[in-house]
Amino acid sequence: MGKTVLITGGAGFIGSHFAEYLIQRYPDYQIRVLDALTYAGRRENLATLEGNPRFTFIHGDVRDRQTVQRAMEGVDYVAHFAAETHVDRSILDPDAFITTDVYGTFTMLEVARQLGVERFVHVSTDEVYGSADEGAFSEQSPLRPSSPYAASKAGADLLAQAYYRTYGVPVLIVRPSNTFGPRQYPEKLIPFFTVRALHDEPLPLYGDGQQRRDWLYVGDHIRALDVVLHRGQVGEAYNIAGGNERTNIEVSRIILHTLGKPESLIQFVQDRPGHDRRYALDDSKLRALGWKPEADFETALRETVLWYAQHPEWWQPILQAQAEYRRFVERWYAGR
Repeated sequence: MGKTVLITGGAGFIGSHFAEYLIQRYPDYQIRVLDALTYAGRRENLATLEGNPRFTFIHGDVRDRQTVQRAMEGVDYVAHFAAETHVDRSILDPDAFITTDVYGTFTMLEVARQLGVERFVHVSTDEVYGSADEGAFSEQSPLRPSSPYAASKAGADLLAQAYYRTYGVPVLIVRPSNTFGPRQYPEKLIPFFTVRALHDEPLPLYGDGQQRRDWLYVGDHIRALDVVLHRGQVGEAYNIAGGNERTNIEVSRIILHTLGKPESLIQFVQDRPGHDRRYALDDSKLRALGWKPEADFETALRETVLWYAQHPEWWQPILQAQAEYRRFVERWYAGR
């Protein structure tokens, strides 16, 4: 029997990929996207779905109770992506992160409680655990966020857990590692460095570049979400790991080599305040449901870099239309 799925933040990077995936994977599903179309949300990301009778777009903010209620009417499943997500921006402007990530999640949970949705997947992040000096975090590890962004997501996680335990809202939480792929807004490391390298501009690398991240390809990420949405245990959290731990300088070098650019473009800059040194996740709980990552990291990374090189029409309007983005880059990376 067909389901109606509401995807908040569905005009963003991962949300738009998930909307496309569900339309293709489940021909009897109706997909609704709710997105405020802030700087990182773009209707262009949903171009393949426009005109599809099983797709509906609603322009609105997850902090607006009336809009959320209208969007969630008749919905079976919710996939809640909508959030402010960039650590550097959270250091500059934490207010937007608290109101969107925490209050917005509260609004979503309240309406889900009222309307009685069947399943509510809250998309979180590995950053809620803080830095992993050794080993890997499990879902039972304490939440020790380092940045305002990570703290806002940890707060949203705790609200989701509380709404399950107090009200029985059928919440599932996913905590993915660093996700990459086409259509990621060019403030995150891989698209940001790719666009700068294409312009022969320096790649401003924080500190010594030895911060380690586990990288997860977007295709593997959305398959994991599918598994959790349909087979996960309500009330539980699931880590999603890519199994591709690399230093930031390693990733930077692959980007440059893929584009035929010299490593001399790497420029070390002052480290970010509260910068986590390493992220690592134990995803055995999710693997027990039958999921595992399939993408080869270096192949997927090179293909992603080449996607940006071959699709300047996607990212050029961002750089041209948003002077604020350029001011942000200059403030945080040029000579800090």
